[in-house]
Amino acid sequence: MTFKELEQQLLALSPSEKVQAIQLLAQSLSSNWQGIEKTPKVCGGDARIAKTRIPVWVLVEARRLGYSDADLLTSYPTITATDLAYAWGYAEAHPDEIELAIERNEVA
Repeated sequence: MTFKELEQQLLALSPSEKVQAIQLLAQSLSSNWQGIEKTPKVCGGDARIAKTRIPVWVLVEARRLGYSDADLLTSYPTITATDLAYAWGYAEAHPDEIELAIERNEVA
């Protein structure tokens, strides 16, 4: 996708979607993602839902296997729909990191 194509899509967003896009871009410029933590020696240092040991890559892989958000919230009762939104935003902004974590854990 070219920047020109992206620009057209961004301009077509609703005002609330534009706010979300701005928040996502601002977060991607910093290492501080709301609701997401990375701590050495906790979950191998992988990005995880804050104050849990649930890595983002686990949620992404579960979603690929057909789990819905409702299924994930049932399976992980300590997280909320907001936590999932943070995870999906982080995964979308860091696809290479998430893929590497999935691959690394498939081998383990």
